[in-house]
Amino acid sequence: MDRIVFVNARTILPDGVKEGCRVSVKDGVIETLDWEFKDDTKDCRTEVIDCEGNYLSPGFIDTHCHGGGGSDFMDGSSGDILTASRAHLKHGTTGICPTTLTCADEDLFRFFDAYKEAKKTVEQMPHLLGIHLEGPYFAAGQAGAQPKEYLAAPRKEHYLEILNRGGSDIVKWSAAPELPGAMELGDELKARGILASMGHSDARFETAKEAVEHGYTHLTHFYSAMSSIVRDHGHRKLGLVEAGYLLEELNIEIIADGIHLPPDLLKLILKCKKHEQICLVTDSMRGADMPDGHSLLGPISHGVPVIIQDGIANMPSFDSFAGSVATTDRLVRVMVQKAGLPVWEAVKMAALNPAAFLGIQDSYGSITPGKSADLLIFDDDIRISSVYVSGNRQF
Repeated sequence: MDRIVFVNARTILPDGVKEGCRVSVKDGVIETLDWEFKDDTKDCRTEVIDCEGNYLSPGFIDTHCHGGGGSDFMDGSSGDILTASRAHLKHGTTGICPTTLTCADEDLFRFFDAYKEAKKTVEQMPHLLGIHLEGPYFAAGQAGAQPKEYLAAPRKEHYLEILNRGGSDIVKWSAAPELPGAMELGDELKARGILASMGHSDARFETAKEAVEHGYTHLTHFYSAMSSIVRDHGHRKLGLVEAGYLLEELNIEIIADGIHLPPDLLKLILKCKKHEQICLVTDSMRGADMPDGHSLLGPISHGVPVIIQDGIANMPSFDSFAGSVATTDRLVRVMVQKAGLPVWEAVKMAALNPAAFLGIQDSYGSITPGKSADLLIFDDDIRISSVYVSGNRQF
């Protein structure tokens, strides 16, 4: 077929939901949006998709994801990257940034090689939008699930080697700004056009403010593994959480599964932060799109045993979370049904906002002529029935 036309949909656009919109796709790109009736069924070169009154949405973009479908991106093979990516594709993620865990350099470089190999596969795959490096430059006190034995402070010769080995595949790097050398790292990332994010950090507000001047524009999984208000000789000192609210230069990502951030806290974030500065991330591990039961957090060779129960990964003692098993459709559902957002705003946080944070909003993230035809059809409960990547149906 020369062209695909989507009709009879509630089309989700950046500024609202429009009914009666005809979306035309050609050569994998959104061609036109119009509201004039045309009988496309008479054109043998056009495939007409009747959305049957459901939503037509841009595909979701997840910039912080560790795995799914039983595989972790750090397991070491291109096959694991394909498996995890496809698990999220079924749930509407048409663009993904495979995310690393703090590890030995040889494991990181093995992942770089596997990622390059995985990029060669396009069938039943989301767009691989680049690598998100989470670590190793984190505060030990906020390490969370990050292996402490590999934590380090940024050294120029070290991060330059990583940047040179990863090349243009690296699009995002999370680090603790209070560590020696972190400001210089921020300068380097800014010069290379890489998104610099603060996370797993004990930084005080003043340090975060300085970090913004050195290129840091983002906060990794807002509230999780992040400093907040402390008392110092009676005086209250602000942390990264408060910086996320107060510094307009900072964008934030949230694990909106309703568990890491309960609904009332999501509502507070929405009330205090500009919506265009928020994106949704899964931060999911291999247990995403898998049944409840035993799993591993981290690489299969030396991962930490966890138990998945009721939509969350727990440490075996059940005294703390061990990661997310969310998929992006679940995040959108929570934001609509529990946080009270209109569906178009929730979708914007899962599509256009992350694209803008990565600087790829001219090609991805909304149903706009000239952009990649990454499209979803779903119902009022955000249950996805069809997934298209570059105009090709994947599910």
